[in-house]
Amino acid sequence: MSQDGRRVHRAAQVAEPGGPVLLGPVEARRPGPGEVRLDVMASGICGADAGTVADPSPANGFPVTPGHEVAGVVADLGPGVRDWEIGDRVAVGWFGGSCGHCSACRVGDVVHCPERKVPGLSYPGGWSSTLTVPAPTLARIPEELSAAEAAPFGCAGVTTFNALRHSGAGPGDRVAVLGIGGLGHLAVQFAAAMGFDTVAIGRGEHKRRLAGELGARHYIDTERQEPGGALRELGGARLILSTASSSKPLAELVDGLAPHGRLTVVGLDGTPLQLPLAKVVMGARSITGHLTGSPADTEQAMRFAVATGVRPRVRTVPLEEAQQALDTQREGKARFRMVLIPGA
Repeated sequence: MSQDGRRVHRAAQVAEPGGPVLLGPVEARRPGPGEVRLDVMASGICGADAGTVADPSPANGFPVTPGHEVAGVVADLGPGVRDWEIGDRVAVGWFGGSCGHCSACRVGDVVHCPERKVPGLSYPGGWSSTLTVPAPTLARIPEELSAAEAAPFGCAGVTTFNALRHSGAGPGDRVAVLGIGGLGHLAVQFAAAMGFDTVAIGRGEHKRRLAGELGARHYIDTERQEPGGALRELGGARLILSTASSSKPLAELVDGLAPHGRLTVVGLDGTPLQLPLAKVVMGARSITGHLTGSPADTEQAMRFAVATGVRPRVRTVPLEEAQQALDTQREGKARFRMVLIPGA
């Protein structure tokens, strides 16, 4: 607290491309009309945050406060805000606001608004003890979830949940998840909870037991088998959800799709996909991408998780250790989501 009794806020920020991430004091921004300010309780580190840190020309200049997986408590309400009260536990994710009047917004597809905002990119994000956002970005957190558990649902959770439930696959269909990381470990749990015959695809035999713990009935070790061929031997998959950051395995992976099967990509590294179109055409297969979800989707993902026991596996660290936590995430050692705790 400051001498006048006000809370002193801090943020983990980047002042130049690539970092370092340094902790410093920040002013809490009073919410304007239709906005709310949160006291941040937890903030996840997503793979996309590494790109935010490395960006040589951020839209709003330096310093940059990353973070788009946030759980907090409503601390201040701007004029005109309804249905929210100070003290409400809320989450904010990749969706950080939309224009409200474009064709996408008018049909409820707010995440594809051309003017969509993203915390950490469009305005200061959640690697902070304070965050001010448009009220429509808020998702209510069920009491059964802690702040550290709820934070990843704003991006990793809602993304994998939506990709699976909108895939066209039904209970009993074979669904494969490529990658068992921040996105993948949630996707495997969701797939199993939705009643799919779940296949986890990872690198190394040491992940076989983990895959079973997460709910997978089958495990394919990419160090021993080509995953597409292995899936074909199982009978083919109705859906393959690629959560891995590399697009290199995807061309071969398509071979594992059953006729009319779908490959949905939620993790990517920007590398072009080299794929013979005959693989798509001859099997009537499709390749799609998927991006996040609305706050209502995030609420539904959290409610589903509470009902079925799905939980992110998180490692909590103090906000002061944001740089070390980001390094851990970059090195693939997070197991499986690093979560920053401002008050730790």
